[in-house]
Order: sequence, then C-alpha cells, then structure tokens
Amino acid sequence: MTDSLDAVRPNGWLNAPSVDVDQINSDLEPATPTVDVAMYYPDNLDKAHREKVNIDLMVHGFREAKKVFANNGVQLKLVFFKTGHLDTRLFSINSTGSESHLPRGFANMYVEAERHPSSLPPDAEAAFNAMVANVPGADRIVHIVVLQDVFMSFFEQLDFRTWQLKTISTGGLSFPGYMYGSTMPRHLRGVITITDLVKGENSWKTIAHEIGHKVLNVSHEHADMAPQHEVNSDEGLMFYGDGAEILAGREGRFHHERLHVSPYVYRTADDGSRDWNPDYVTDGFYYDAIYDGINIDLDAVDS
Repeated sequence: MTDSLDAVRPNGWLNAPSVDVDQINSDLEPATPTVDVAMYYPDNLDKAHREKVNIDLMVHGFREAKKVFANNGVQLKLVFFKTGHLDTRLFSINSTGSESHLPRGFANMYVEAERHPSSLPPDAEAAFNAMVANVPGADRIVHIVVLQDVFMSFFEQLDFRTWQLKTISTGGLSFPGYMYGSTMPRHLRGVITITDLVKGENSWKTIAHEIGHKVLNVSHEHADMAPQHEVNSDEGLMFYGDGAEILAGREGRFHHERLHVSPYVYRTADDGSRDWNPDYVTDGFYYDAIYDGINIDLDAVDS
C-alpha cells in the first residue's frame, strides 16, 4: 500500500519545497485512527487569485483542521503537497453536469440525492484528473485541490409552488458521497476544491469544514437543525461560522460516530500495515449500510 500511495503523483507535479511534510506529521501516532490528505496547488494561477489562496494559507488551514479532528480522536496525515502546471481552461469549473435536475420532492434531501445523484461534468473531471492520479489507493485519500472558481447550482423554494435555480460560487466544495454516490469516478471520490481562504474571519475553518463533508458524509446540519444548503451559525463544524464541534449521539446527529466509521479512516498496525474501515456498501449515500443505526430518519422527524 505504501508504494501505491507514494505513486499518487500526477506527471510533472512536484513536492512544494516550502512545505515540511515531515514536520506537519510529527505528532502522528500509529494506532490512532487516521485520514490521509493530499494537497495540490497549481503554480500558474492568476496573480489576483493567489491573494485568495496561497500555499501558506493552505498549510495553515490544514493545521487548524488537524486540531478539529484530533479533538474527536482522528488524526489527519498530509501525504504530500504538490505543485505544478494546470491548463488555464480548467481554472474554473461547474460542480454538476448540465442536465436538468428537478427540485426536491416529498422525501428529504438525502433520499432525493440518492434517487437523482449529481454527476461530474467533463470540465471538472478533466481538472481533477490533471492533478489526481488514477492509481491503487487514490480512492482512500482526501484530495484537496486548488482552483480559481467552482460553481454550484441548487433549487431554493420561494413559495408553495415556486422554485428558483440558484448558482453560487464556492470557497470550498467537497463533492460529497451523499450527493454523488457512484457517479463520481472511483479514484476522484475524495476530491475537495478550495478557491478562497480569505473571504471572512472564519476562513481558517474552510478546510476542516470541507473535510467534514467528506468524512462525516453529511450536509450543513447540527443538533436539531436538519440539513440545508447554506446555514450561518457558530454552533458546529458543518455550519458556516466559527463553530468546530463534532457532536455524538442522536442529539449530535451521530456526527462523531459517522466520522469513526468513514471509509477514509484507517489504523496502522505494528508491522506497518493498515487496517481500513469497511468501504461503502451502497455507493456512499447518507443512508449507506455502513451507517446503520447512526443516521437520522429525516422524514420521520419532519412528519
């Protein structure tokens, strides 16, 4: 497994000399649940955009994310930090395909996403493939890639019969399993995009928040707040704000428990081998079988 992990390096991309990976990983403990994270930074981004995301901001965000997850018994390991050239046509992408998606029906958003999953458009897949190599083990790594613009579209209900298609630019986007399932190419399922780390006072939290989407596999929700597209609050990691709590039990929407069964988590044995959590059974949607007993029946709650 070590050899294949070391091989996750796109052609022409090299280790960033200013990033001391060994020092960042110096606090890791072999027996502690671990998530591997790889980071990718195009070295030819437009000058104006480099003010929004640079290597120092990425490293700072990762260090802060390490603290958040360490408080919940999971350590983040930086596998590498790569830089290289990216075709400028791939600097900006859409997060979903151009096919029309209907607004939410009569079931909750997680059920509707499983019925009608999002799909990755060609420009996004090309951008990710330019950085993330399709090699054994890539599907178990969280890949954080920097781009200049990533747009997301969703429907917002205005009244009982009117829905508005809303398109927003994102500072970070996790392309989560609960939205994409098996439509995401296997080696790219761990991809997260980062486009802005200076948009607000809580931008330090962006990387931790997006990793949360990926490894908790939940939307913007916390305690008694059901999942929504956008929520501003300081109450928890999965809201936009300063909060960094990952709560346990039904009252905490089982976030702590979902973290610890994530397929991205492993433990290292004394002989150096890795004991991985079981992989998804039913494509990685919110109600995947690995989450039996630690998910919320939102339709029952809302009834």
